[in-house]
Amino acid sequence: MNTPAYRQVAAELREAIESGEYSEGAVLPKLEELAQRYGIAKQTAREAVAELESEGLVEAVRRRGTLVRPVPARHRLTRARQVFRDERGYYFDPTAQPWVALEQPTVGWGPAPRDVAPLLGVRPGEEVLIRDRVMGDPDTREPKQLATSYLPAPLSRGTRLAERDTGPGGIYDLLEAMGHGPLQWQEGYSARMPSPREAERLGLAKGVPLLRIVRPTTSPAGAVLEINDTRMSAEAFEIGSSITRHPSAQGDH
Repeated sequence: MNTPAYRQVAAELREAIESGEYSEGAVLPKLEELAQRYGIAKQTAREAVAELESEGLVEAVRRRGTLVRPVPARHRLTRARQVFRDERGYYFDPTAQPWVALEQPTVGWGPAPRDVAPLLGVRPGEEVLIRDRVMGDPDTREPKQLATSYLPAPLSRGTRLAERDTGPGGIYDLLEAMGHGPLQWQEGYSARMPSPREAERLGLAKGVPLLRIVRPTTSPAGAVLEINDTRMSAEAFEIGSSITRHPSAQGDH
């Protein structure tokens, strides 16, 4: 199936935004300029920009044009979490423990996304190791989540971290074997609209947002070793936790 022209243009613009070529607050070329640059009709250019707008990457500002939206600051609500372990290695959610990789992981080098780069301590667009997986039900083969790991190039280049098969226990066992453990983790929860590729891979209906869990992995000294970006259907999953009484809430009132 041929990808529509407006989606091809949207994909190139999206990549330029994520790599930092168009920084926060930058103005995208006018529709006429995009049409001329890509050899498309003005209406096709309009559809490409509309797709980016629906994803929350850009916004139309009167008398200024279409601007790249800044990544908003987030306030974290800390929840008590645990890390578990089985014969395959560490995992973070008993619900997801039975899930397996539905296809071979994609491993390669590319720019750190603009909202991941500061968490990883690299410049937007700087090359990092990217490990991408689709996880799902081993019986039905239904995709449940997308999990992408970003690792700094100096840490991972020339090591087994950059190989498709990292051995028993995956990258976390390997990082600890490399002398970076015991590893520590934090998690942040947010939501956003999926890209067309993400929606396709997860089988999302139009308008269904992603539930996003971003988990930095750090060494005992606080060095960031990896950022894991997990995305799943916000229609199918929610974050839950038990509530216990703080000492201030004990007793009769």
